[in-house]
Amino acid sequence: MCDSKIKLKEKDIAKIKEICEFFDNKAGELISVLHRCQSEFGYLPPEIQDVVSDFMNVPVAKIYGVVTFYSFFTMKPKGKYPISICTGTACYVRGAEKVLDEFKKELNLEVGETAADGKFSLSSLRCVGACGLAPVVLVGEKTYGRVAPDDVKEILAAYEN
Repeated sequence: MCDSKIKLKEKDIAKIKEICEFFDNKAGELISVLHRCQSEFGYLPPEIQDVVSDFMNVPVAKIYGVVTFYSFFTMKPKGKYPISICTGTACYVRGAEKVLDEFKKELNLEVGETAADGKFSLSSLRCVGACGLAPVVLVGEKTYGRVAPDDVKEILAAYEN
């Protein structure tokens, strides 16, 4: 799954338990539990998956399958400012690949990587549902529409402070 192990603190385990109990430890609520855990911790490493498995009585293999199937979930920590470039059809046709290449160049990152200082991470998505604004870039919760490669430096500068 992941190369390095993390050590969960007691308060982290208690938080996971609280999340699972909020959803009544129901296996049918697994995706909701995972969303909430990822929102709390930023990602879903194997150690968190193991704790969810214990509390919900769901096989860890099933949890791993869900985490790796849905692109929203990640097993790697994201940067403080996660950058996602939509590469769905509308965005791709309108130049998303060139925008993505510019982010890769400016950040010296490949898709799926996080900067050594933890500030930025880079990913691509298939569709964010804002095709009229193509190409679209998300930085955290903020949406940037009609992004051109020349806009990348300005977008990044907004997060430098």
